[in-house]
Amino acid sequence: MVQKIKVEGFDAFIAEVDKVKGSGAPIFVLLSGSKDASGKSWCPDCVVAEPVVEAGLSKAPEDTVFIYVGVGGRDFWKDSKCVFRTDSRTRLKSVPTLMRWEGPERLEESQCAKQDMVNMLFEDA
Repeated sequence: MVQKIKVEGFDAFIAEVDKVKGSGAPIFVLLSGSKDASGKSWCPDCVVAEPVVEAGLSKAPEDTVFIYVGVGGRDFWKDSKCVFRTDSRTRLKSVPTLMRWEGPERLEESQCAKQDMVNMLFEDA
């Protein structure tokens, strides 16, 4: 069964990755605009992509670790010095971004809302 983890912010994200990366399980990360108190992201593409990615998880290997990361508020994300943009491990250009941790596989923005592309990313794990 896929292990799902939700975190908010860069430091919490890296701490979770560090906890699970030694397990040998495939790690997938969805980086998304953070949600408000009502549970809705400020990022409209993220709102569209989330259920598609959630459905695609059924194609992932059973030992997969899936980490949902809120990247912060819109102003934090839009700052060119945002750690999610500048850190060599993430190098984000857009949200949502779905990626295999430490792998070249990555879907960005509208690609994350295409079920066939999301399924293919998870199936190839």
